[in-house]
Amino acid sequence: MKWKRRMPTALALLLILPLTACKMQANATKKLSDLDYVIVSGRELPKELYDILEEKKTESFKLTYEEDDRLYLCVGYGQQESGGYSIAVNDLYLTENAIYFDTSLIGPGPEEAKGEVSYPYLTVQTKYLDKPVVFQ
Repeated sequence: MKWKRRMPTALALLLILPLTACKMQANATKKLSDLDYVIVSGRELPKELYDILEEKKTESFKLTYEEDDRLYLCVGYGQQESGGYSIAVNDLYLTENAIYFDTSLIGPGPEEAKGEVSYPYLTVQTKYLDKPVVFQ
């Protein structure tokens, strides 16, 4: 008999828990704030990171690198058939659970689509935060 009285409560919990999980997941991806960053390249990069990027540049990659109180976010688009490519930072922001980094490759104009192959990649530096990075 006691089981029958508790059945509506148990059923209500089973229906409420999935709704709560959806709300928690939505909060996890909600933007809390934009992150300040600086684009860095060449000699501005830590030597070890520069060497890693030069090794990986022929293929697409996404990686992070930490040094002291700095976090480097790196995105490479692999080998392209010509020069003139650039990379746009669409968004870099903090959520409750992660850092989100969104970039896109911008192709060259007709006059720039000449010459040798290129290996476009971008590195941004921001303050170190102990959060995983989600590349979009």
